[in-house]
Amino acid sequence: MIISTTPTLEGRPIRDYLGIVTGEVIVGANIFKDLFAGIRDIVGGRAGAYEGALRDARNTAFNELRAEAQRLGADAVVGVDIDYEVVGQAGSMLMVSVSGTAVRL
Repeated sequence: MIISTTPTLEGRPIRDYLGIVTGEVIVGANIFKDLFAGIRDIVGGRAGAYEGALRDARNTAFNELRAEAQRLGADAVVGVDIDYEVVGQAGSMLMVSVSGTAVRL
């Protein structure tokens, strides 16, 4: 499955547009508080555990996007957008969402 932020794929004409597909993950802020409580891997101002949690959430969102596109019979997802939003009471959760257009090449 090809995933691209561009609206087209060079040398690969789009035959069918199958619709918008998405993947969303919401992570409670407590996970980040817990991570920071015991962080020992801060090097050069970077928090490796925090970055790892964000990376995992983003990968899960992409896996959901890919699965939805496959259910539609897509070969690719184009025009992909990645968003990070703080949601919930007092910003208690972080949402990672990805969206794009499923296409058949």
